[in-house]
Amino acid sequence: MSKTEIKLYEGERIDPLGPNRSIIVSKDHIFGTDAVLLASFANIRKKDIACDFGTGCGIIPLLWSKNETGNIFAVEIQKKACSQLERSLSLNGLSERITVINHDLRDLKGVLPFGTFDLVTMNPPYKKVGAGIESVSESDKIARHETMCGIDDCCAAAAKLLRFGGRFCLCHRPERLCDVMVSMRKYKLEPKRLRFVSKNENTAPWLFLIEGKLGANSFINIEKNLYIETSDGKTSKELEKIMGDYREKKQ
Repeated sequence: MSKTEIKLYEGERIDPLGPNRSIIVSKDHIFGTDAVLLASFANIRKKDIACDFGTGCGIIPLLWSKNETGNIFAVEIQKKACSQLERSLSLNGLSERITVINHDLRDLKGVLPFGTFDLVTMNPPYKKVGAGIESVSESDKIARHETMCGIDDCCAAAAKLLRFGGRFCLCHRPERLCDVMVSMRKYKLEPKRLRFVSKNENTAPWLFLIEGKLGANSFINIEKNLYIETSDGKTSKELEKIMGDYREKKQ
């Protein structure tokens, strides 16, 4: 389906993700660097059955699809975001490869098969309800504040979907690290990999990426920090490598 055949609503636009991918973004459902870093950190494999919780505009499944992975599911509670993603899938000819689930991740029994997934990811709301100034729009509240689900809800839902040894990857703010690790262990998602992300070598981390494995033994690998800029303010070589052709400029 050509771009001219895709209906766009007010506030929406089509952005390139590289030579063979595009995504519909809007003021309500857009993506940031953290989602791209999470998609890379999760390191999806060709035969993985994978699911992205709270997928929003669907950036993570769309990036995954470049690896020819065929069993991808995207769960999102907001209908407008699902519509946006479904049109992105049509735009890219991916409707048969990525399944959009408009549902509450806390209630997936009978919606998705439990105990079968190899990988689950989530870029969750970062703020507790009542922490900081709450967003005005409902979509922003759901995306940024734990109004619809908290860390426990994310971990509990992931544990139900995953097979033994399956992986759960998420990103979060460093101040919530203890909350995340406690919740992961509560649901037997043993933390196995942890990586901090900083602006540069002189700044404290603003994000962490973590992977837990269902039923694994205790042992965590702390990976080297990821810096998104060099000391002179240029994009770091590692971030350039991760972003790859996703950073293709608009024509």
